[in-house]
Amino acid sequence: MELAYIPSPSRGVYHLGPIPLRGYAFCIIIGVFVAVWLGNKRWVARGGKVGTVADIAVWAVPFGLVGGRLYHVITDYELYFSEGRDWVDAFKVWQGGLGIWGAIALGAVGAWIGCRRRGIPLPAWADALAPGIAFAQAIGRWGNWFNQELYGRETHLPWALHITSSTDGRVPGYYHPTFLYESLWCVGVGFLVIWADRRFKLGHGRAFALYVAAYCVGRGWIEYMRVDDAHHFLGLRLNDWTAMIVFILAVTYFVISAKKRPGREEVVEPDVSDDGTGGDGAAESEEDPKAEADTESSEATQAETEAEAEDVKEDEPESAKKS
Repeated sequence: MELAYIPSPSRGVYHLGPIPLRGYAFCIIIGVFVAVWLGNKRWVARGGKVGTVADIAVWAVPFGLVGGRLYHVITDYELYFSEGRDWVDAFKVWQGGLGIWGAIALGAVGAWIGCRRRGIPLPAWADALAPGIAFAQAIGRWGNWFNQELYGRETHLPWALHITSSTDGRVPGYYHPTFLYESLWCVGVGFLVIWADRRFKLGHGRAFALYVAAYCVGRGWIEYMRVDDAHHFLGLRLNDWTAMIVFILAVTYFVISAKKRPGREEVVEPDVSDDGTGGDGAAESEEDPKAEADTESSEATQAETEAEAEDVKEDEPESAKKS
């Protein structure tokens, strides 16, 4: 009998009347809100406008959810398309199964569309979001706790996770809480990016690259501890290979970007009005009343000058007029 352990929830779904409230979904939603809230603060601090991060997130989040689900279904296709399985389950996101690699990849496509519509550089927006994404992952991992999934090898440590479910091939017992390890690692990555960004003024996507590289390091050793079914290649889990490849790409981008574009962007968001005419158009519309007043004053002065000229002409002697 274990003296201390992390208990698993008896169920992952609670009902408010006929409405199901799923712990996994709540963790994902809370994570998204935290990422957008922190990203907005960082964006404004860098000279951007309030609300821009949320506007672009409207594009990035749906794309990210689709990408995360696609990665999971493709890499674990046998869970949905093998004999005895129901392919409809591939659409049941609330039951768990979002691959961070697919979520980031396709989410970046959605963010690129949103940034392009606003005339904003994607790397700058990604830098603002980077630590918030790490914190969102930390929160989202607790959704796996609600579903009693993604745990590691058996252990008798005081912080062992007590698995009680026996569905889908689970064996009740005490295991390494890899969901907790990854959650804590993501919190550390988020604070690392915030510190490095303040210390070195990272720009042009390097804060985001740092987040990706640091996350991959942690995901590598945490993935090695997991015991759930996964595809292997040359003795390593597929996600281990993915983490190594993405880590190399992130570090390469960081180094090349630092050489080609040192420093940080001076302007992250152009001054664009709501109708898309630009800040100059808005400024001109505000000055229209003054411009009209100046025009009227000029016309009145011209009229007075012409009248005085007529008076002078009438006062001239007849001989001067004839000449």
